[in-house]
Amino acid sequence: MRNRTLAIIKPDAVSKNVIGEIVSMITQAGFKISGMKLIKISRQQAGVFYEIHKDRPFYEELLDYMSSGPIVPIAIEKENAVEDYRKLIGATDPQKAAEGTVRKLYGQSLAFNAVHGSDSDENAAIETAFFFSHSELVDNIR
Repeated sequence: MRNRTLAIIKPDAVSKNVIGEIVSMITQAGFKISGMKLIKISRQQAGVFYEIHKDRPFYEELLDYMSSGPIVPIAIEKENAVEDYRKLIGATDPQKAAEGTVRKLYGQSLAFNAVHGSDSDENAAIETAFFFSHSELVDNIR
């Protein structure tokens, strides 16, 4: 069964102009894109999106970072989408990420790690709905 997850190309990767390279890696890994846009979110919007991390020491820095420049949220679909995308992007810390993963190739540090990936099917649904209305998504799930 196909399912959907959310990928976000973060401000550091957008500013390095590697959107195309990352999207290519996603599609070459067998994902279908059902929604994608280039946007800039406010610090308040970032706070709502990352509310799950509000008690973590990095929360304020995360809000500043995610609202510092354009991002590219992408709704992607594939069988085992969440698990397969997390394998594709690699460990949160690019220094610990496997060779050939998105974060190893394009991440700079633990804080500036190029991409976001949902960590569960439940969060994927919530996170995708944060950026995309149902009418904005192409339904590739079959």
